[in-house]
Formats: sequence, structure tokens, C-alpha cells
Amino acid sequence: MDALKLIAQDSMKKDVPQFSVGDTIKVHVLIKEGEKSRIQVFEGTVIAKKHGGISETFTVRRVAHGCGIERVFPLHSPVVEKVEVVRYGKVRRAKLYYLRDRVGKAAKVKEALK
Repeated sequence: MDALKLIAQDSMKKDVPQFSVGDTIKVHVLIKEGEKSRIQVFEGTVIAKKHGGISETFTVRRVAHGCGIERVFPLHSPVVEKVEVVRYGKVRRAKLYYLRDRVGKAAKVKEALK
């Protein structure tokens, strides 16, 4: 088991910023289309973080054209180029799934003063 942990620690990214549930972040994702590749930015609110270590994932939600979009990103994946924190949110829950049912101002998260 210790050998697996060592291998997992070697493949983990070192430059991941500290963010938590409720924060608004920009995720730079590497998209491959045929032979070409480009970086697409997905900005939204973090509504969940799961697991830990090498298998850590986070779910980002945004509303585009009146339709809610959620994407789950593996934190240490080579597809995720960079994660930027836009603003820190003040929440009292570990999962913000209740935001799915809310629209407009009710779906906003208060900003934390840091």
C-alpha cells in the first residue's frame, strides 16, 4: 500500500491553489479536436469536492443561456491546465446541491472577506 501512495504523490500536481466549496473559479481545460488542441475556460461556482489525494474531484456549476451546466473535474488530471480563484464564497455547507433548485438572486453565494 505504501508503494501505491508514493506513486500517487509523485503524480499529484504541486501548483493547485487552495479553494473550497462556494468559491467562484476559472478552470482552464485542454480540449483536443482532431490534431489540434486548445484551452477552454469554464467559470462557475464550486458546489462539491469529493475524495482526496490523487482521486480528488470537484464539481463546478454555471448558468449559461438560462440552462444550468455542471462539470466534474479531476483535480490532478493533465486535462486541467490551471485553476484560478475569482472570488471566495461564504457558505455553511459541504455540498451546495440546493443551488440547482434556485434561480436569480436566490442562487447567489455571499462573498467572504479574506
